[in-house]
Amino acid sequence: MRKVILAVLFGLSFAAQAADVEVSEAWTRATAPGQNSAMVQAVITSRQAAELVGVTCSCAETAELHSMVHEGGMMRMRQVESIELPAGTAVDLGAAGYHLMLLGLKQQIREGKKIELTLTLRYKNGKSGKVKFQAPARALDASSSKPMHDMPAAGGHDMGNMHKHMQH
Repeated sequence: MRKVILAVLFGLSFAAQAADVEVSEAWTRATAPGQNSAMVQAVITSRQAAELVGVTCSCAETAELHSMVHEGGMMRMRQVESIELPAGTAVDLGAAGYHLMLLGLKQQIREGKKIELTLTLRYKNGKSGKVKFQAPARALDASSSKPMHDMPAAGGHDMGNMHKHMQH
């Protein structure tokens, strides 16, 4: 009985942590046949100070947290270990120079479909939690309503071969 009570309390704690995080404006771009990677944008708001430390998606072999910076006339994409989520502050991944990167796509992402992702967060109080959300796929030629940090203001870019051409 004691184990059941502890399991229930742990479950309630986990649910409470996840409820403290809101994911909005999530989207990805539809992919071309044979395309191996895709980018996901979102706005993440945590009521508690936290770090985004991981992401998973069943539609890809791996999913990573990435930053994009303009260095020496080239756009460079790098995997990062975490993204800070200050308490009560909406973090727009694109505007902050970040995105979620899906690698080794298992199937084509088609316009109008939604992919499900799971974020892993580590809170400043030492606890961790997971948050599921969906990102609808926009048209292959769709552009963001707001340009990514350090990206051309024309809005958007072709993620089809971008990962191959980026310097890590």
